[in-house]
Amino acid sequence: MTDPTQKTSVTVRIAGEDHAIRSSVNPEHTLRCARLVEERVKEVQEKSGVSDRYRAIILAALSMADRYVRAADELEAVKAGGAHRARELYEQIEAELDDTAQPSSNVSSG
Repeated sequence: MTDPTQKTSVTVRIAGEDHAIRSSVNPEHTLRCARLVEERVKEVQEKSGVSDRYRAIILAALSMADRYVRAADELEAVKAGGAHRARELYEQIEAELDDTAQPSSNVSSG
């Protein structure tokens, strides 16, 4: 089992600069995240024509933060909808169980 406090170093390249990143996560995860950032920086530079590297990185970070916030909001809405639907189903099942537990008034004694 890996020690979660043990940090490894991995070098990533973002916006033309190498950065040594020390992290306790799997190095492949760090590289994957760095590739995502690098791709977004390139997209921003291509779409906006921004040549200043620092500005492109800031715009990419804001764009990624926007995507994250929207995804988090969607997830919360899905969770809330799922919880609401689960409550409805629970109440429907309870009502059905109550109906079946009641003696039928259509049965004649005889």
